[in-house]
Amino acid sequence: MKRQSSLVSESVLIEKLTQRDQQAFQWLYDQYSPALFGVVLRIVRDDEQAADLLQDIFVKIWKNLDAYDASKGRLFTWMLNVARNTAIDSLRSRKTQPFAAIRTDEENVHIVDRQHSTEQPNPDHIGIKEVVNQLRPERKQLIDLVYFAGYTHEEAAEELNLPLGTVKTRVRAALQELKQLFKS
Repeated sequence: MKRQSSLVSESVLIEKLTQRDQQAFQWLYDQYSPALFGVVLRIVRDDEQAADLLQDIFVKIWKNLDAYDASKGRLFTWMLNVARNTAIDSLRSRKTQPFAAIRTDEENVHIVDRQHSTEQPNPDHIGIKEVVNQLRPERKQLIDLVYFAGYTHEEAAEELNLPLGTVKTRVRAALQELKQLFKS
């Protein structure tokens, strides 16, 4: 399995992960770390701590993959719960922050599935959204789904009712176009 290639299905990914396939884990990290980071950051509200926790989260995912039960939900949902619980546990264990300061209301913790987008660090602060808005509409839509909403290429293809190859080609073209826009 190449790093850029997509897996056929979630079941294939899970099978490879349970076989301790490091390339599958690298793919998992590449695809889902931005979404999980966004969730953790919303809870802990500190970039450095969120980055540290993200590493802990992926170690937990790697070590506890046997605890995942496909009959109870998607792998991403399970990983999201691992991330959320790790972030909340981190807040609870801090001696300097009283327990009452931990917030898990809708304002601070967003349960992510494909019906809700992950709020990640605001890309507007560095002007990324303005550059992405310069893309052709079909490319912009894919970049929004894949990079800002955390969709996999397969999920974006499903959502937009497009062939997977078309999605990959458009994403690649959009990234090349973005590269040129950032240079100018």
